[in-house]
Amino acid sequence: MKTVSKYFFLAVAACLSLTACESMMDLHPEGATKTDELKQDAYNKIPANAAAEINAIYAQMIALYAGGTSNHNDFGVASCMMLLESEGQDWIGPNTGYNWFGYADFYARNYNAAVNLLMWNTYYKTIAACNMVCASTDPETTNPDLMANLGQARAVRAYCYSILAQLYQFTYNAENASKPCVPIVHESLTAEQQAANPRASLQEVYDFIMADLNYAIPALEGWARADKAAADQAVAYGLRARVNMLLGNYADAAEDAKMAIQVSGAQPYTLADVSKPTFCHAEHNSVIWANMIVESNDVVQTGIINWPSHMSSLYTDGYTGTGTYREICSDLYSKISPTDVRKGWWLNENLESPLLDHPAYAGWKGQGVPYANVKFGVPDDDMVNQVADGDWTLMRYEEMILIQAEGLARSNQEAAAKALLEGWVKANRDANYTCRASDEAGLVEEIWMQRRIELWGEGFAWFDLNRLEKPIIRTTSSNWPEAWIVDVDAHHDCRIWTLPDREIQNNDGIDESDNNPVGNPF
Repeated sequence: MKTVSKYFFLAVAACLSLTACESMMDLHPEGATKTDELKQDAYNKIPANAAAEINAIYAQMIALYAGGTSNHNDFGVASCMMLLESEGQDWIGPNTGYNWFGYADFYARNYNAAVNLLMWNTYYKTIAACNMVCASTDPETTNPDLMANLGQARAVRAYCYSILAQLYQFTYNAENASKPCVPIVHESLTAEQQAANPRASLQEVYDFIMADLNYAIPALEGWARADKAAADQAVAYGLRARVNMLLGNYADAAEDAKMAIQVSGAQPYTLADVSKPTFCHAEHNSVIWANMIVESNDVVQTGIINWPSHMSSLYTDGYTGTGTYREICSDLYSKISPTDVRKGWWLNENLESPLLDHPAYAGWKGQGVPYANVKFGVPDDDMVNQVADGDWTLMRYEEMILIQAEGLARSNQEAAAKALLEGWVKANRDANYTCRASDEAGLVEEIWMQRRIELWGEGFAWFDLNRLEKPIIRTTSSNWPEAWIVDVDAHHDCRIWTLPDREIQNNDGIDESDNNPVGNPF
């Protein structure tokens, strides 16, 4: 069984303190504002007293019904990532049965849809928890512990806004920079300002994100976290690497990704590591940041309202046990080399995978459906006494290597990019791999292909499609259900989400005319 510090046991209790703020969601995005008197009082607290507010941030990210619904696809950040995967082209669920993630029809664009509010609430509630920390801490503090608290809060807040920025406006460029994105809610806003808080421009949102990360990186220097749930300096570097890629600061992105690896001490999943079902334990050296889950968490105690239930084919007590498997698109599967160990992350047409030769999983042979994933294992490889306490990975070594490679390729360092990419794949995934691309365009395409394979199911595919301005192509010759076959242009209205109706009704700074159009590609 995994060992986790008291960090999260405290966090669950601390998260309860957020319930007093939840009514604010009915009015506007939560801001956790405080009067000057309250702030001054809070500033005088000893650092240990701030631990509850810090823990509440991470507890909110894994909270059952974090999105404000009572649905079985509402269990924090992991559920949001799965929702986004369902709208892409590489991750398929059935169009029947118990599929709580059947949003390949872009139903979420309906501003009255529960899933639309779920996405909005999940991130704004986490932002609210971050703002509570910021409001309770002197921004000019030089106390290392308090600076670390602020650094964590601002790093996670930046993470949340980076997700929202990519959901509610098209990818950043000179044309889109001035377009409306989302309201910026921070600790210094008054209640009146929050109640009439218009959509900030995309440029303003990214400026806010970068300010948070530029504070967090030095503030977190030398601070040692209790476990990988916390955002430390390596996480802040990794987040800035992602944002720099979005902003087109490619050399900076490569350097930040390199620093994330260096500071974290992360090491890749080896060929041996990924030759059996895995990707459910934050303890591995590859993992830089994760939602850490323990058996006592509500999402585990439900049995079925958690990511292993919906994602892991091998978790027999959840929704996948009813046949609701997550499959790779056969078009992508066919492009994976037979000598690449990752080919075995999914069942072939005969329901076979060499990953199932591992003793713990051998009894599962012959089950599932073609192209169902066996990438995500069962915690402790225990197929008998299954507990859905798998950790959800938010950042790992491999993502940073791929960001570094792309950043190099896009900053006139094609040879270095190729060497980095080829070296990592050959050493850890496919000894026969040769990168045949040599120019920038070819390398970017090859790196995207490696991202599609390596990071499949981990919540990156939708963002990559938008960042790279790629169409969403689902072919009739693939295993996509007929009802969801579509070819969606990169600039179609459905590629950005609509603000939920509740926000429009309760935020005087936004009216219906300010919303994104409802895009329907079918």
